[in-house]
Amino acid sequence: MFDLVTSSIGAIKDGKLRPLGVTTATRYDALPDVPPIADTVPGYEASGWQGIGAPAGTPNEILDKLHGEINAALADPAFTERLVDLGAPAYATSREEFAKVIAADTAKWAKVVAFADIKAE
Repeated sequence: MFDLVTSSIGAIKDGKLRPLGVTTATRYDALPDVPPIADTVPGYEASGWQGIGAPAGTPNEILDKLHGEINAALADPAFTERLVDLGAPAYATSREEFAKVIAADTAKWAKVVAFADIKAE
């Protein structure tokens, strides 16, 4: 099965599940001994991510405050270590870089949807 690391890491650590590979392009911090599927299937990569957004039109001073506070939390080693333990490593980035991630993933998966002729039901 394919599952989110955050959902299955407890069972993996308890020895109830044995991961065969991760779908990220490189090894995953929480599972350093588990190879990426790309080691067997070159080019395979299907990563997920989560982020914090705000409604369009939110004033820049509010966005700057949120960005600063979020990245301050991500600079706390105890916080980031806990996220890794949960299988959810965090990456601090700029608002502009995060916008690029969203745009790139939207374009990537739009191609998959179009190629597979996936339709909403």
